Amino acid sequence: MSIKKIHTSQPKEFKFSGENMRKVEQILKKYPEKNKKSAVMPLLYLAQRQNDNWIPLAAMKFIAKHLSMPYISVYEVATFYSMYNLEPVGKHFIQVCTTTPCLLRGADKIVKLCKENISPNEHEISKKGNCSWTEVECLGACVSAPMIQVNDNYYEDLDEKSTKEILISLINDKPLKPGSYRGRKNTAPEKISINEEDKHA
Repeated sequence: MSIKKIHTSQPKEFKFSGENMRKVEQILKKYPEKNKKSAVMPLLYLAQRQNDNWIPLAAMKFIAKHLSMPYISVYEVATFYSMYNLEPVGKHFIQVCTTTPCLLRGADKIVKLCKENISPNEHEISKKGNCSWTEVECLGACVSAPMIQVNDNYYEDLDEKSTKEILISLINDKPLKPGSYRGRKNTAPEKISINEEDKHA
């Protein structure tokens, strides 16, 4: 497992917005008072959403204080799970699945396109400052391989043409609609056209 980088330039303070504090209180209602530290993961995710897709150390300290738990315990959770970003990743964070099913169906070409269109290396912000990419292990959409995750959205059943169109749309800050790019509905089998001769065979 790769060691996560901690961004060197850190904001001195962090606090949830008024809207997010209301969400925090709703989240805490799901847990008994004595177990409120169990809310650490959804609160980290909320902080990440608020802070342009990454979690600064100040946010971890704020969450630790709010949940009455040691800061190091929050830090351990944030550094363990790949869903948390501890350095800036850009407004549109592209995760390319390169596990076997996706790789067999062309994920290596998607990685190449990311290098050509976003940045030469993983975790580097694009020239326009709004995109970055990384390779990840299975995102749980093997039936729709190859695929990418952009923030919370899945783009599935990709090929080189559709991938490039999606990447360009993200660079231009006009994201294309997520979903299957071969017309698949959810995880249903792909439609196969049957000619008249086959129908009567």
